Amino acid sequence: MGHSLVSPFMGEFMGTLVIILLGNGVVAGVLLKRSKAEGAGWLTITAAWGLAVFAGVFTSTAWGSADAHLNPAITVADAVMTGNPHKLLVYIPAQILGAMAGQVLVWLVFMPHWAVTEDADAKLACFCTSPAIRKPLWNAVAEVIGTFTLFLVIQAITSKAAGGEHGLAIGLSPFLVGMLVWGIGMSLGGVTGYAINPARDFGPRLAHMLLPIPGKRDSDWSYAWVPIVGPIVGGVLAALMIKMLG
Repeated sequence: MGHSLVSPFMGEFMGTLVIILLGNGVVAGVLLKRSKAEGAGWLTITAAWGLAVFAGVFTSTAWGSADAHLNPAITVADAVMTGNPHKLLVYIPAQILGAMAGQVLVWLVFMPHWAVTEDADAKLACFCTSPAIRKPLWNAVAEVIGTFTLFLVIQAITSKAAGGEHGLAIGLSPFLVGMLVWGIGMSLGGVTGYAINPARDFGPRLAHMLLPIPGKRDSDWSYAWVPIVGPIVGGVLAALMIKMLG
């Protein structure tokens, strides 16, 4: 894309927008009443989230982000690994704003369904994560381990060792990262809804608070620290381990 808007900021913004549009779009499709996807279940949600990440990474690259982090935990972990914090001030605001914008699009797509869905918790779940069993410390541990796994395996996928002398074929890494997110969702995601990404949770939670949604509940800010702190700690721990042992 040769447009003047192409930049690292726009890449992170547009990529995160696509992730949330497709990721929380499937959650809304499964949970909201009278959707044709209503009741499709956890496998549908985890598969679509993997495809959402795949699509978001490609979009991010096309719009100007060579890194396609789309996740503040990845950006912070990358800063720890490289010792270069300069991307934090560009990438993280773009990721949060992109997540909010993607969520507004989900809200628009499913506009008739908010009013016919009585379950306020289900409507909140279309925006942000919540735990299956509310034990914030253990919920945070789950997010730490999930994001530790995410960053560790992404580094393995993109390493020279994984791709041999010439690296992976062009376009293969985003596909494999999407598969990784699908795997994390199926294996570890049932505990907290696997935010593994602070922007994925915080941006849409802000949107839930601000948007007019019929019969909505509070935005559960007392839990919001878990999907922010947990992923960042997990990413940083993975980065430190790679630096020490790599």
